[in-house]
Amino acid sequence: MTETSLSLLDRICRHPDDESWQRLVDVYTPLLHGWLRRYDAVQPADADDLVQEVLLTVTRELPQFQHNRRTGAFRNWLRTILVNRLRHFWRSRQRRPDAVGGSDFLGQLNELEDAASGVSRVWNDEHDRHVIRRLLELTEPRFASSTWQAFRRQVMDGASAAAVAPELGSSLHSVYAAKSRVLSTLRQQAEGLVG
Repeated sequence: MTETSLSLLDRICRHPDDESWQRLVDVYTPLLHGWLRRYDAVQPADADDLVQEVLLTVTRELPQFQHNRRTGAFRNWLRTILVNRLRHFWRSRQRRPDAVGGSDFLGQLNELEDAASGVSRVWNDEHDRHVIRRLLELTEPRFASSTWQAFRRQVMDGASAAAVAPELGSSLHSVYAAKSRVLSTLRQQAEGLVG
């Protein structure tokens, strides 16, 4: 595999750099914050610290992580790290919070940890939607506006290439090529993160 085709996880593991670390932070910080807010389990300042701890743990432990092309391996591993960091957080404070609605926070944490639970299925769905949405947002600036528009109209809006080409004043070949270039980049960026 060449350097340019390495996934984000591979880059962080094999050749860590500021850009790869920042991409990980940009993709995952909003997702992790959202889950911490959902359970109203921590104060905003503590949430910032917990998110940073989760991401540092990911970076530190990534060389030992084995994806092995298992569906959902990274998102399940990330979920486990989040649960463990939350448990450590509450143990260190010797306090048990109530979750929103008065239900037991630790019970919800146990559900999140259980890969077969409804809470974990929600995590999986939200994780994948969030990562795809963030990758779209972070990838768009890398392309010319016309390339992105050709991709968006075909993939996100469902328009045919034959309809998009005259809209953009482009050839049919250019519209297909634009879609292919963006999809290739997105697949590379999402490798190991989604599904």
